[in-house]
Amino acid sequence: MTLTAKPAEHGTPDKLLLTPREAAGTLSVSEKSLWSLTTPRGPIKCVRLGRSVRYSIETLREFIAQQSQA
Repeated sequence: MTLTAKPAEHGTPDKLLLTPREAAGTLSVSEKSLWSLTTPRGPIKCVRLGRSVRYSIETLREFIAQQSQA
């Protein structure tokens, strides 16, 4: 999965929010590792929609940028 929000084949935009499984796969870490990096335990903010947890592509990009600067 790429970290872009460009139009897909049929003119519909790609997802802006990823499930924990998709976000973990995008970062190449386990879901357990992602959970330990998620606020309040870690620096990655999540979006809560009812009981669902989602991750913004932009937030994941910012996290990657911060890690590469460290």
